[in-house]
Amino acid sequence: MAFPKDPYMLLSVLNMKLRDNYPSFEALCDDTGEDPAPLTETMKSIGYAYSAEENQFVPDK
Repeated sequence: MAFPKDPYMLLSVLNMKLRDNYPSFEALCDDTGEDPAPLTETMKSIGYAYSAEENQFVPDK
């Protein structure tokens, strides 16, 4: 799957997929074949980080 390049669209898609289809960010990346590092860096660039407890990207504290 090709994820959007726009960071805010990516945030929306990742959180939707995590909410609807995956128990974790790791599971999403394993299933889609995506390297988690660039996705995490893109989210970090807009002030978001993955929360395993909430299973979504949330504003970084």
